[in-house]
Amino acid sequence: MKKYTLPILIALSALSVSMSAAFYSVNGLMKLFAGASFEVAVMSASLEVAKLVTASLLYQYWSTINKFLKVYLTIACVILMFITSAGIYGFLSGAYQSTATKSEIAVKELAVIEMKRTRFEEKKNELKVEKTQLNTSVNDLRLSLSNPTQVQYIDRESGQLITTTSSSTRRALKKELDIAVKDRDTVAIQIEAVTDSISTLDIAVLNKETNNEAERELGPLKYISELTGKPMSSVINWLLMLIIFVFDPLAISLVVAANFAFNKIKPKEKKLYTKKNWIDENQTAKTKEGNVVNPKKKEKPQKKKTITNTDDGRIKELEKQMKKVGESGIIEKRREEQRMKIQSEINKIKKEDDDKTITY
Repeated sequence: MKKYTLPILIALSALSVSMSAAFYSVNGLMKLFAGASFEVAVMSASLEVAKLVTASLLYQYWSTINKFLKVYLTIACVILMFITSAGIYGFLSGAYQSTATKSEIAVKELAVIEMKRTRFEEKKNELKVEKTQLNTSVNDLRLSLSNPTQVQYIDRESGQLITTTSSSTRRALKKELDIAVKDRDTVAIQIEAVTDSISTLDIAVLNKETNNEAERELGPLKYISELTGKPMSSVINWLLMLIIFVFDPLAISLVVAANFAFNKIKPKEKKLYTKKNWIDENQTAKTKEGNVVNPKKKEKPQKKKTITNTDDGRIKELEKQMKKVGESGIIEKRREEQRMKIQSEINKIKKEDDDKTITY
């Protein structure tokens, strides 16, 4: 069971990475071609499956597949890797752009609130100045009306202090005092309203800064941008390039590795024997001198075969081919067919040699 553990882990890793790459690629291509998203999804999914099958096929049949087909499938697999990487780039860049857009909107909203707050602050300062002037006027008028027999006031045209005992002037000043007091109260109410508005805007700014999820998500990227001195767009572009150049190539590599691992744990094939081979190996044994000895039976006169050098060389060459076929990575069925074919050729040559046997 232990020998299956690593191959299974490799296969599961390959499957998970391939499925993740396919998912992100399909979504990214759907965003790039939003006008036909369903059709693009079907096409992308079929291409992703074909890419994995092509990678496995190239590994399993590399030594036997047609050369032209081998070149085409290799090029197609590489191009599909680039298409998948482009889809992943589109998906990740779209996710970043969505977050960046939310952050920009939040920043603009904060700027608008700050602008309103600045206007309210200016208005508040103007109202404070006006209130100060009204307070001065009220104090002056009250001072003028403090003497019951005389009235003193400053003439607006000449700027001189005028003292009079006229009752009409006293009534006019009293009326002016009432208006000034009323205006001062109105200004005080306006100042309170402006102050409340500023407080409301301060709370709105605090809420925006607290609930700005997009800003928090972009925090690490901003830190890297400040650390490297590069703009955030450049930082995110390099990061995405690193991801896409590792993601799909790793998936293909793991698929090939899984094929390799499972080929290594296949059980050894049982050696196939023809009737003649079984007799040769179990009933006779060759000595160092080349004489044939039967370990179970008494020696009998044997027919001495004369095999030409050409036939002997062909048999050795065919046996080498059979050994190479046994060690190759092709599937078991094809390997068995090739071995049977080679063994048949060897038996044919030996049969021809038997026909040329000379008995002494």
